Amino acid sequence: MQNALRTATATVVQNNFGKYLQYAVENGEVVILRNGKRVARLISEDAAIGYLTDSLRGVLKHVPLEDDVRSARTEKYGLEEGAR
Repeated sequence: MQNALRTATATVVQNNFGKYLQYAVENGEVVILRNGKRVARLISEDAAIGYLTDSLRGVLKHVPLEDDVRSARTEKYGLEEGAR
């Protein structure tokens, strides 16, 4: 899959939905315009997964690793490693 962008008006997409759906699946993304403004995007399932993970970068400043969480709990509750 390439990662190409195509724009089209809402009316054109409505009248040719199958064509634009196929384009999104094969090439990545269709931006839908209404009165010249971006109002929606049609993206493939594969592109959606990448888009969602990319959009979270910068939002989650510090995601602790499992080892960090485990050691913090050990310090807080005084549990030994491996004891449950």
